Amino acid sequence: MWSKIAHYILKYRVLNLIIASILLIFLGLKAFSIRMGHNIANTLPETDTTMVVYRQFLEKYGQDGRSIFVGMCDDSLFTLKHFQDYYDLNEKIRELPGVTECLSVTRVFNIVKNDSIKKFELVQVVKNRPETQAEVDSIREVIESLAMYDGLLFNSETHSTMMLLNLDEEHANTTIRRPLIDALSVLLNEYGDAHGIEMHISGMPYIREITTQTMVKEIVGFTFLSILVAGLILYLFFRSWRPLVSVIAIVLLSVIYMFGIMAALGFEVTILTGVLPPLLIIIGVENSIFMLNKYHREFEVYHDKIQALRNTIMRIGPANLLTNTTTAVSFASFIITRNVLLVPFGILASICIMLTYVMTMVLLPTFFSYQKRPEGKLVNYMNSPRIAYIMSKISAFVLSKKRYIYAVLAVLLTLCVISATQMTTSGRVVDDISEKSKMYKDIMFFEDNVGGVMPFEISIDTRKPRGVMNAVFVRKVQQLQDTLAMYPEFSEPLSIAEVVKFARQGFFNGKREQYKIPNNNEFGFIMKYMPETKNGELPKIVTQYIDNDMQSTRISVQMANVTTPKIDSISRTLRPKIEQIFPSEKYDVVMTGSAMVTLQGTNYLIVNLSHSLLLAFIVIALLMVITFHKFKMVLISLIPNLIPLVFTAGVMGVCGIPLKMSTILVFSIALGISVDNTIHYLARYRLQMKNNKNDIKKSVMAAIMETGPSMIYSATILICGFLIFAFSSFGGTKIVGFLVPFTLLIALITNILVLPALVLTFNRKKI
Repeated sequence: MWSKIAHYILKYRVLNLIIASILLIFLGLKAFSIRMGHNIANTLPETDTTMVVYRQFLEKYGQDGRSIFVGMCDDSLFTLKHFQDYYDLNEKIRELPGVTECLSVTRVFNIVKNDSIKKFELVQVVKNRPETQAEVDSIREVIESLAMYDGLLFNSETHSTMMLLNLDEEHANTTIRRPLIDALSVLLNEYGDAHGIEMHISGMPYIREITTQTMVKEIVGFTFLSILVAGLILYLFFRSWRPLVSVIAIVLLSVIYMFGIMAALGFEVTILTGVLPPLLIIIGVENSIFMLNKYHREFEVYHDKIQALRNTIMRIGPANLLTNTTTAVSFASFIITRNVLLVPFGILASICIMLTYVMTMVLLPTFFSYQKRPEGKLVNYMNSPRIAYIMSKISAFVLSKKRYIYAVLAVLLTLCVISATQMTTSGRVVDDISEKSKMYKDIMFFEDNVGGVMPFEISIDTRKPRGVMNAVFVRKVQQLQDTLAMYPEFSEPLSIAEVVKFARQGFFNGKREQYKIPNNNEFGFIMKYMPETKNGELPKIVTQYIDNDMQSTRISVQMANVTTPKIDSISRTLRPKIEQIFPSEKYDVVMTGSAMVTLQGTNYLIVNLSHSLLLAFIVIALLMVITFHKFKMVLISLIPNLIPLVFTAGVMGVCGIPLKMSTILVFSIALGISVDNTIHYLARYRLQMKNNKNDIKKSVMAAIMETGPSMIYSATILICGFLIFAFSSFGGTKIVGFLVPFTLLIALITNILVLPALVLTFNRKKI
């Protein structure tokens, strides 16, 4: 079969180039319609109970992550000039497209009792831009008396001031928010520079947009950097521009095809799919290295380009097919997770890896057939005395020191297993933000001053109309809020209880000490002063916290960016306390919001990624069975590739790297790629067994001498290629950049030392 494939590739070279050009035009044009992912995707499938509850919450109250927070510390804010400029800043921000409201100390509302009509009125404290210091002092006195805003718009302990922007749903969740974020940043920088103040900005819409912009920059930067690194290493190995240009042309085509396929399938560019261009470049270069080495060796024997290319396709084609299939399988296994990030990533990666294989097998021999004969320095690297010396030493060491190899390996594996037991499960609501970035420091500012910016919601259904307007119920809400106050991870709450306390303060002429839950008699009087609804519908600002039937309400707090184990601990200790206040036989209470979705999503992903890793391992084992036919050979091939995974788990335990989506991805990626060297070695070993009349020792040594340089070259490309991810701004990508190269380095060592030793050991009787 491979003889026919080689014949077709070399006979129809022009047709192959035409087909590749047509695909380039079609998929290249399609790539222009690619869409960027603009949200931090949910890690749970839509059918999951947690997601169902969250969607029901959003349908009832609206989006929970539409706020942008702006904070600063300005001791001179209540001086005339500063206050006027801050007032102007607020008004400019309110005029930005997409901003539905902008609350701050210059735009704050008070509840005032109108005795003539016996109703409350919502009045603006700062009606106009103040012109005198006396006006500012008067405003300050009123604002500081409004306890409801303490911890929300200002912090009386840290002397910080907040601005709360609410966006419409379209600007909060789509690409049109970018001009808004850019314009907002310009206004804040101008104000901060004018007054020498550091401005802080956060909130989910802002975090999503900055993350998207950073992601685009990294995709472009890492793609070019991976091409540069791969090209440089190829040139250092082969000392010629001819193979370098051919290989780079193929991997560039692979990247363009990938974006075209992504657009055709309707997938968005996300933080995971953004890793694919450098990954395809690395895999394409690895495929090319084995073909280049084989082609040059065959040419040294036959001195005929076409014959050498034919033999290269026939010998390397099956091995590369298996290596690329195992890599594609490891990525395709992500499909079973049903995760909106991982499923497209798994589908796209597996398709593009196999397409890269086909292009390498078809186009590389085509390009070489039109180039000059590979002579001189282009093939001298294979006869390098230094490489021959290193390979011979490795061969001799494996042959004579198998026991030492096993002893050292046993000790190291034992230590790694012990260390691996120290691994923990973790993850944060915004897990990928670098701790050195401005965005992370801003999140920390809001955690210190208002408790956090991550939405945490408690929805309470009283099971009866107007149940939330009952005095007993309101006191229960306050009791739950007092319980929440015991957790430092939570901000000040927003709820019906806060509104009622605010109304009581207004009923008693704005005295701060009156900001508390009314007694039964006071409750009746205060409710009579509440404005009447229009046509039975509540105002929009009220429906964010109470449904139209006044049967359900919510307590909304902001949560610090804590780890998922911490969220889990909080939710477990909070549930019985909620049950004690709101018994389940009378009330339906659920905890939801982005924080809870992240908690369940992390746990869900870890379980499902573990299953996908197991599935990938099983499928790879089956492929080995089909290829080598003997269980003994399957066992020999899998052991050297499981050892690096154990080493990586041990390093994670020692370094305190937790189990989460990015770290489990490392195992799947490394397993799929590291097995390539094993396949190439065993393929060469089988061929040498035929050539050497089943002489096992001679075949093992010959296979090391032949595949050893290719293993080192390809591992160098892979390690350097993945190391570029260590410079990422995203924590998960950075971890991939450190752990995958480490795993591949261990895999190289095990495939050069342990794999040949295992072949000798398992065939000891035959020897």
